Amino acid sequence: MSALQKLQEKIEQWKQSHEAMKAENAELKEKLSGVAGLSEAQDALTQELEAKNTECQTHEERISVLEMELKEKDEEIEKIITQVEALLA
Repeated sequence: MSALQKLQEKIEQWKQSHEAMKAENAELKEKLSGVAGLSEAQDALTQELEAKNTECQTHEERISVLEMELKEKDEEIEKIITQVEALLA
């Protein structure tokens, strides 16, 4: 498996994880809104939600970094292909 494929696979894994966390966050928000009057439970859910949001942001940042790396690798591959074609000509 090439480095490019590995990066693409990692990006897909991060995206799937990110989407799963978004769904989990939505569920937590629903639970939070249904717990009216129970401030202790609300505080716990709020903290959990904040932790998940932070984790989502971390994943989004990681996805951005991986996408940039993927773009750089694509450019490097294109340069190599151009060089190989020039050598073969």
